[in-house]
Amino acid sequence: MEEVNYIKHLNTVFFQFSKDKRLNPTHISLYMALFQLWNINRFPEDFFINREEVMQLSKIGSKSTYHRCLKELNHWNYVVYFPSHNPYRGSKIKMLKFSTTFKQVEEHNSTKNGISTKQALVPIYKHIQTKENNINGENEKNRKIGFQSNAEVHTGYDKKNRSNPNKDNLKISNDKDYNEPL
Repeated sequence: MEEVNYIKHLNTVFFQFSKDKRLNPTHISLYMALFQLWNINRFPEDFFINREEVMQLSKIGSKSTYHRCLKELNHWNYVVYFPSHNPYRGSKIKMLKFSTTFKQVEEHNSTKNGISTKQALVPIYKHIQTKENNINGENEKNRKIGFQSNAEVHTGYDKKNRSNPNKDNLKISNDKDYNEPL
């Protein structure tokens, strides 16, 4: 197999991902885990995978999600998947090389909708004070009251206890006679 350029391949794949509306983050995560294993194995024609290892790398927790995404990646021509029904031998994967070169992707990106591949400058907008987002007036008081009532709910502190915070619920007196039996 001819040599794989890691950066060009990833740039091309990410370009394909951006165009493909069928993909979700799980597909991309699974592809990236497979790509990492392909890289570790030094880009062979095909290689064997261990399901648990790939699921851990891609952060997929469900076997059904893993198999569904892998079959879909195979169907959508991102990988070629040869399932192994033998529990002692992993499935075989063949990673497809994308023919689009980085120059073609870069040219397409720069001409598409006037988007440039140069660094974008982000405008800085100063926060404009309005009545709705004014935090110095009545809204701040309402937030404090709301926060106190939420704290009361979570701590179990009610209005009865608030009236006399030093009330002795256990009826313990400070003047104890320690010679007296309990």
